[in-house]
Amino acid sequence: MNTILPVFILIPLLGFVTSLFVQRKAETAMSRVAFVTLATHFTLLLGYSVWWIWNGHVPFDEKDLIIYKSEAYEFFIDLCFDKINMVYMLTGSFLVMLVTIYSRYYLHRESGYKRFFNTLLFFYSGYTIAILAGNLETLFIGWEILGISSFLLIAFYRDRYLPVKNAVKVFSIYRIGDVGLILAMWLSHHLFHENITFFKLNNYELVHEHLQTHSLTGVLLSLMILLTAAAKSAQLPFSTWLPRAMEGPTPSSAIFYGSLSVHLGVFLLLRTSPFWEHQTSVRVLIGLLGLVTAIITTSIARVQSSVKSQIAYSSAAQIGIIFIEISLGWLDMALIHFAGNAFLRTYQLLVSPSVVTYLIREQFYSPILRKKTFEDLLPKRVSHTLYMLSLKEWNLDNAMYRYLWNPLKLAGKKLDFMTPKRSVIFFIITFISGFLLLMNESLMSEGLHHFLPFLFSTIGLILVLKSFTERKNVKLAWMLVIMNHCFTALAISFNEHYTMSHNVLYLSGILLCGGIGYLTIRRLRLKGNNIDLDRFHGFSFEYPLLAFIFILACLGVSGFPITPTFVGEDLIFSHIHETQAGLALFTALSFILDGLAIIRIYARIFMGPHVKSIYDMGYRSS
Repeated sequence: MNTILPVFILIPLLGFVTSLFVQRKAETAMSRVAFVTLATHFTLLLGYSVWWIWNGHVPFDEKDLIIYKSEAYEFFIDLCFDKINMVYMLTGSFLVMLVTIYSRYYLHRESGYKRFFNTLLFFYSGYTIAILAGNLETLFIGWEILGISSFLLIAFYRDRYLPVKNAVKVFSIYRIGDVGLILAMWLSHHLFHENITFFKLNNYELVHEHLQTHSLTGVLLSLMILLTAAAKSAQLPFSTWLPRAMEGPTPSSAIFYGSLSVHLGVFLLLRTSPFWEHQTSVRVLIGLLGLVTAIITTSIARVQSSVKSQIAYSSAAQIGIIFIEISLGWLDMALIHFAGNAFLRTYQLLVSPSVVTYLIREQFYSPILRKKTFEDLLPKRVSHTLYMLSLKEWNLDNAMYRYLWNPLKLAGKKLDFMTPKRSVIFFIITFISGFLLLMNESLMSEGLHHFLPFLFSTIGLILVLKSFTERKNVKLAWMLVIMNHCFTALAISFNEHYTMSHNVLYLSGILLCGGIGYLTIRRLRLKGNNIDLDRFHGFSFEYPLLAFIFILACLGVSGFPITPTFVGEDLIFSHIHETQAGLALFTALSFILDGLAIIRIYARIFMGPHVKSIYDMGYRSS
């Protein structure tokens, strides 16, 4: 019965592929495909869970598929099943099925009806992969699918300005979490000298032995896991993305940001708890983060005028409490709390439109005087200060812009002298010089040999930083992303001797999808469209096929698991030494800025209000 686990992944994937071939206006057929897929999945999962419990509920792990193997590296798909998987899978399967039934009628005659169910099934496929993952690499596959499906559903009303803008903002926070997960994979490779599985982390002797000799690496690995969990679960300082994600349809808000996706940070902490539970400093930090988040987001929730924002911040506060429970070692309590919070927030978001209507009526016909609260006991100055801070969301957004995004944009503007012609000339000269140096490594001094990986990695980061901040030339922004990947491959090539097939594996998907993306942009220009990155153009309405081709190209260039590049990214990280923290950080930042630059290009070209006034203009917000 263990081999049934891949079936739980194949069912939603098969449903997603089937849904792509349903006609756009066939609402009944589309909803039936989604419902049958999810009902079948839930029934099979429920039966399997009963059988597993009846037979002693013994946790197990299985290596299902080896994707790539070399002498010192192995990338494989690993699946596991225990009580954590069971609770998350049953909760997710049941809630997605309910939301599917609700959405059949809620989105009736909506122009994006088919697109919504396509994305919902795509999301659930990623959720299933992430929950059943037995190692970080498999988890990252599902993690990436969840990230892109979140972006697509937040920007569901893609002809409007704010949904698209907030979708990009949320995706940027997700990419920060991706930095933590990528660096966690890199650190785990060096700590355990293998592609460690979650099942092996339960071996206390094995973990303790490695932490004894690499205590600093262990702490850094735990901090990267915490960073990833905080970003995904809207904990401080990333809490403000959660209400911004409510720009999508109510069903997607309920299933993504009320119940399932927002609790994946909790899942990551639960899954890796055997590793960090003996590190007291990490446990204290997790508990403090959860406590501060719970207090601040509760205060923000109480002054929100939008019911969705109230629910969003309330959910973040409850997740903060779950963080505290996990830090105290109350893992079973955290699982129960997750399931309860997921069901409650889904219900609240689904009925929120009706509740608003009822409350508007009640405030006119049955007014209730304000009751005394805790704040009334505080001095007026303190109470008013807390109120203003909560109203401004404790300036979390401003702090993020001031200390992260604005410095990046300022640095990128310093590179405005780079034109397409200058960039190509610089790339050709520098890359060929680096390649010649690589071919003659024996002639270089040891100091130069250690310096060159960092140098070329820095050059690649500078190029992608320019792409991220480019406001004018679309072709330049796209080419700089491709150049960055080439310099990254060159930088790691200096690190140690390995076969050229590793670079081929890494660059194959990038060069292919990069070429497709460039031809798509050129095709749009040939149709007489003047494209820049200073505004939204909304061409997905006018050129849906080109929009679909370009999003596939974007996914391939950003290392999404549809090309060998996804394996290649993890592979080249395995060649970065434990002592090269700067090189690892710069490479990870390059990957993250790649994703942000690419998704920004796609959003600016194909989303937002249409640039031509002959088409209907969408509302600014949903």
